[in-house]
Amino acid sequence: MLDTALEAGVSPETLRKIESGRVATPAFPTIAAIADVLGLSLDEVWAEISRPAAGTVAAATAPPAA
Repeated sequence: MLDTALEAGVSPETLRKIESGRVATPAFPTIAAIADVLGLSLDEVWAEISRPAAGTVAAATAPPAA
């Protein structure tokens, strides 16, 4: 974790807070830097965070009928 944080240019404490959910909305540049260090595309990050949690029902994504 220390190496990842330092390579991304964030403090290890910030990375710990993001991992544990204590930072609910980390800044986009922070997430982009961490993703880059981990070799992840932002598309992969988005796909992971937008997946419904186990046991929940996803909201409908179709626009309402006119």
